[in-house]
Amino acid sequence: MRKPLIALAGLAVGGAALAGLVFSGALNRSVVSSKVETPLTAEQIKQLAPHGAKVAAAADCYACHTARGGAPWAGGMPFETPFGVIHATNISPSPEGIGGWSRAAFHRALRDGIAPGGRHLYPAMPYTSYRGMSEGDVDALFAYMTTRAPMPVANAKNGLAFPFDQRWTLAAWNFLHLPASVAEPDPERSALWNRGRYVTEALGHCGECHTPRDLTQGLRQSQALTGAVIEGLEAPDITPTGLTRMGFSPASLATFMGSGLSAQGSATHQMFDVVHFSTRHMDRADLTAMAAYLFDRDALAEEAPPAPPTPAPVAADVTARAEKTYAGLCAGCHGAKGEGIPHVSVPMRGNASLRTASASGFVRAVLAGLPAQSFPNGERMEAMPGFAADLDDAAIVDLTNWMRAEWGGQAPTVRAQDVASVRATLTTRHAAGE
Repeated sequence: MRKPLIALAGLAVGGAALAGLVFSGALNRSVVSSKVETPLTAEQIKQLAPHGAKVAAAADCYACHTARGGAPWAGGMPFETPFGVIHATNISPSPEGIGGWSRAAFHRALRDGIAPGGRHLYPAMPYTSYRGMSEGDVDALFAYMTTRAPMPVANAKNGLAFPFDQRWTLAAWNFLHLPASVAEPDPERSALWNRGRYVTEALGHCGECHTPRDLTQGLRQSQALTGAVIEGLEAPDITPTGLTRMGFSPASLATFMGSGLSAQGSATHQMFDVVHFSTRHMDRADLTAMAAYLFDRDALAEEAPPAPPTPAPVAADVTARAEKTYAGLCAGCHGAKGEGIPHVSVPMRGNASLRTASASGFVRAVLAGLPAQSFPNGERMEAMPGFAADLDDAAIVDLTNWMRAEWGGQAPTVRAQDVASVRATLTTRHAAGE
């Protein structure tokens, strides 16, 4: 009896000690300098705001802080997490948003994850990545945001259960997962690579979606950019190996990020929003730097894209069933030989969705369909209907294995239970193509 009591007492003492550290602020590690305590002048704000617009685009602020059909910058966008739903907050200069925030308060929220009054932000807001932003870029973003139109929209209530609704617990989370310092430029690498790292890791916060997380939802940095599942959708491996597997070269990746279209297919779901609201507005030099960093290159030269994948063998009966399904449901838009139709649908031959390690993204598209999408320069892809009601799991297994083998060079490893698990996770939001 004494041992359990001693254990409970130890836990109580440990918990009390942790709580004391949290409330004392001892776990807080700020990278914000005292220089930002000095307010920006009206003239400085005017001069910085145009650059701030570029920073806001690169940091993809609008896509997360504007709900579908909602007022700009007014928040409300829901994010599904393992702990419940978190809503993006109002960041317009209204009383409900950042109206009245000081320059220093904005810096601390963006880089330390702590809002005025010591209120901890949930890491659905990627302050762990924004921590690496430069002081100048944060100032420019502050100038831009404070010159937007105020939107008097109340913040939506989060749907988090106890204890995840207790913000003070995030002090311990930050101690575990918030970098203690900011990465400095690597003198052993080129200016192009270093700029690419800054754009990718800090501004673009690519790792927030493309890096797997542990049980506490901290990023597994040892597996950085190797792919993850976020809100039920696959964010693929974007390491040099993963990008090459999908058929990208540095040049085609920069093109894809700038337009949402390339020989590898079109951006869909959250990646479409990233392109639409963020990367298509970025300077070509930054897109090139991002591609250089993701391919781990110090310089980029003209190079041919990776060779098309060699078709993998598929059983004759699977091929016969899949070809019949493809001819009846897919060929009208994607072409009899997977060549696609310009301005209507993307080619499937060599499509990145057929070349990823996981087939879940492709299976989800077959089940739920995709919305019509508009891209820069008047380009457009028509809506794709979902076939969840038309095809059973066995038929989708045949179609997926055949297409991945024929045009993606992947061995036919998809099973009925794989399709069933994707079908079971479909939500109204996914079906709407969001």
